[in-house]
Amino acid sequence: MNKIYPSAAAALAGVIQDGQLLAVGGFGLCGIPEALIQALHDSGAKNLTVISNNAGVDGFGLGKLLETRQIRKMISSYVGENKEFERQYLAGELELEFTPQGTLAERLRAGGAGIPAFFTRTGYGTMIAEGKETREFDGHMYVMERALLPEVALAKAWRADRSGNLQFRLTARNFNPAVAMAGKTTIVEVEEIVENGALEPDSVHLPGIYVHRIVLNAHPEKRIEKRTITEKAGG
Repeated sequence: MNKIYPSAAAALAGVIQDGQLLAVGGFGLCGIPEALIQALHDSGAKNLTVISNNAGVDGFGLGKLLETRQIRKMISSYVGENKEFERQYLAGELELEFTPQGTLAERLRAGGAGIPAFFTRTGYGTMIAEGKETREFDGHMYVMERALLPEVALAKAWRADRSGNLQFRLTARNFNPAVAMAGKTTIVEVEEIVENGALEPDSVHLPGIYVHRIVLNAHPEKRIEKRTITEKAGG
């Protein structure tokens, strides 16, 4: 089975549809599948629900899809760096399901592991728990969280062999393994493709059984967030 596709657009072809639930790897702008996000933007798919730790920044990453109103709902932990996200949310144009960061990671991991739900203390007694089952264990109250099972997962890795075995690099590992495991169809963008057998077994971070399609992006832009500081008046 050939898992390698000639372009990001080709890798998405026949998979992406309007109204889907997608998961996208990355943390901030670190480890995001840049080429796949651009191809998703270019596909014109709309009414998407996107699971991602955050929503990129204005004009880059998932921020591109917000600008074109392709995203209907975000399931996220952190959305503080995107002005268009803020504007759409406050105007009632974008749905948001806030999920604590660790809970979001575990919901994805549970989806990949075939665990339908789990209990966590995080969020009990807050708006996070509204409408969810709660239960007491050993004198503490817990909230039940459902696993996430995205129809399509877009992930970023450093290297892959032709069978889809993946190696992640440094902090770009972040949410990507959990996203890749959870997707019913997983498409991975990598910076290098090697022959089968070139990766040492101990260096494989995620086995190829989770990966359905691979696309090479040897020179991603890899933007980083910039800290901005407002000077105090008279300072």
